[in-house]
Amino acid sequence: MDEPTEDEKWLVVDGRRWRRTDPSIPDDELGRLKSHLGRGRSGVRTAADDAELAATRHRTQLAKVGLGERGTAWWEQSDAERRERWESALAELDALDE
Repeated sequence: MDEPTEDEKWLVVDGRRWRRTDPSIPDDELGRLKSHLGRGRSGVRTAADDAELAATRHRTQLAKVGLGERGTAWWEQSDAERRERWESALAELDALDE
């Protein structure tokens, strides 16, 4: 893979730079990670107590790491490390629903 450009790495909104999602995540896994992220974000807004808030923040963090938006930058990882990142995040996220 060629080194990604700055525009491929970062999204700038109102002058603030945000890491973009890892473009190598397959569509199915990407959809699942985004679903978990949406549920986590929604839960943060509606949490009834500190324990529920902590649980939804944990879900959000796991999803963001899986997407490559937090943790080690996806462009600094090998293909195998990137796959391991999103697969482990999905396994842990899916286990939260069991």
